[in-house]
Amino acid sequence: MYDLVEIFESLQGEGRNAGRPCVFVRFAGCNLACPWCDTDVARHFSLSLDGLLAEIGQYKPKSVVLTGGEPTLVAEMPELVAALKERGYWIAVETNGTCDAEWLAFVDYVSCSPKAEYPDRIVLRRADEVRVVASSEAAVGFCRDVQSRIAATDYYVSPCDRAGEIDFATAKSVLSQLDGWSLSVQLHKLLGFR
Repeated sequence: MYDLVEIFESLQGEGRNAGRPCVFVRFAGCNLACPWCDTDVARHFSLSLDGLLAEIGQYKPKSVVLTGGEPTLVAEMPELVAALKERGYWIAVETNGTCDAEWLAFVDYVSCSPKAEYPDRIVLRRADEVRVVASSEAAVGFCRDVQSRIAATDYYVSPCDRAGEIDFATAKSVLSQLDGWSLSVQLHKLLGFR
């Protein structure tokens, strides 16, 4: 059984795939407790593999984002990934980088968002993109450390959102001190879609 928060269709709001129509599957549970986190990770319902595939199949996009919470904590994820690939889905995973699950090698895109509050918990060494939330100026040193530890094609700084107040100033300041990083905003929040 898969413990879930929600399943919905929207556009990817962040990173290299911003604007891509996707089915988002948000799994319950997280192994971190970031002070600024705005994501509900409590289990709302559970589905079997067949039930989850049926829910995903109701939506038109053939792109799926497995997110959370922390999807790498889901023991049954290899079966889901295999079933989605068999059905022709493009699969992206959003992870905090604290688990390096073997099944990540079989997805199409890995987006890692390591947390500065937990630098010693990062174990992932490769991703397609890395997104770091600039919650303070200390993000500069953290970004440099992350870039030396996680090989990725793209590196992004995201402004911190605290109760609807998006801190672009800190993100801009952090970016001005880094080489090879770009800004990634949560377009869904700015444009008012989910």
